[in-house]
Amino acid sequence: MLNSPPLTLRKRLPLHIRVLLGFVLGALVGLAAHFYAADAPLTHDAITYVTRPLGQVFLNLLFMLVIPLMFSALVLGVAELGDIASLGRLGWKTLMYTAAVTGMAVAIGLVMVNLIQPGLHLDPALVQQAMASNAAKASDIVASGHQLDALQLLVNIVPHNPLAAAVDDKQTLGVVFFALMIGIGLVLTPSPATEAFKHALQGLLEVSMRLIGLFILLAPYAVACFMFTLCAQLGWDVIVGLSWFVATVLLAIGLHMFVVLPLWVRYMGGMPVRTFFRGSQEATLTAFATASSTATLPVTLRVAEENLGLPRKVSRFVLTVGASANHHGTALFEGVTVLFLAQVFGLHLGFLQQLMVLMLCILGGIGTAGIPSGSLPVIAMICGIVGLPPAGIGIIIGVNTFLDMCRTALNVTGDLATAVVVSHRSGEVDVPAMAPEPRAEAQQDLLTGRR
Repeated sequence: MLNSPPLTLRKRLPLHIRVLLGFVLGALVGLAAHFYAADAPLTHDAITYVTRPLGQVFLNLLFMLVIPLMFSALVLGVAELGDIASLGRLGWKTLMYTAAVTGMAVAIGLVMVNLIQPGLHLDPALVQQAMASNAAKASDIVASGHQLDALQLLVNIVPHNPLAAAVDDKQTLGVVFFALMIGIGLVLTPSPATEAFKHALQGLLEVSMRLIGLFILLAPYAVACFMFTLCAQLGWDVIVGLSWFVATVLLAIGLHMFVVLPLWVRYMGGMPVRTFFRGSQEATLTAFATASSTATLPVTLRVAEENLGLPRKVSRFVLTVGASANHHGTALFEGVTVLFLAQVFGLHLGFLQQLMVLMLCILGGIGTAGIPSGSLPVIAMICGIVGLPPAGIGIIIGVNTFLDMCRTALNVTGDLATAVVVSHRSGEVDVPAMAPEPRAEAQQDLLTGRR
């Protein structure tokens, strides 16, 4: 007599497949709601009382653990380096590789804008409509952009109050600096008391990782909620109207993710491209779902150590710093958007001006908060510098949410690529010719805590 296997032993779909299913289902239902009942009370209530709150709860669960995870991971990463000279070498390599790849990302974006010229394909009536419908939100973003200052961003890296920096999502670099100082202090002060403190931080890190493994199981449902809200509100109208801009951004992101990063990982990091993308797919999909590199950090750290086999003392340092300062996709998007708005408003930017935009975007990628839509105030600031009306950012707000998800996926994938390169170039890891593909069951066991 054949008996069906117990429920706990049945094969479950891998998490990334369930995330994709949630994405497709949420988008289809949202588009149907927009097409058939865009103004119906039921659609409005579903967004207001169901999908938007559930999506926000998921983000809050992730953000809740970001500070303890970021602090403990970075302090332990620095402490495990063992000496200040190793920290200096690792820091300089991370900075140089980050600047180089971010510069390539922005350059790709600028080339694509000059070739496609999406700003010349936009209907002036749509420009006025988009700016009018998003006038209030654009004014808030412009106000935030006016508060940004390159010198002030540099000063804010050293926090006056670490607790205040931890509370402010835009001051995560201050938390990173404070954690670096604590880690350096641990290296310089070997004693039984500091060893006990390190053990306590290791416990905090392990608890945070276990909780994030539980929370991430909700990702498929959260993605469905995000996509329903986005598609039910916007439909295809705004996306189609800005299709040239969207296509330019996606093409530039695709070139960087699937051409530059694979070459970077293979020839600078010594890791097979297939191994890298298989190992990093969970973090990439989580970044796409949350649109936050900071919220994805717990998953990124686990993927680096367990799937890619990177040493903890390197991955914790590079990825924790990268979540706050290594934003390839964000810098690329900022460059594309600034040149797009210049084309829309008929402002010609010469080679030297575009080179200035490139440098500003590299710096802006470092100063951008790793939260959803964190790049918009930076774009407004750059627009003001080059002579564009910052309020023009209202044109792209309608499609920003989807593009934010795409560029965050590139941010996190770029962080992992940088960690691979730094690990290999530091001689900390000898990447095998072909790492084994993690089984779906093993991934599920890691997420649920089973051994």
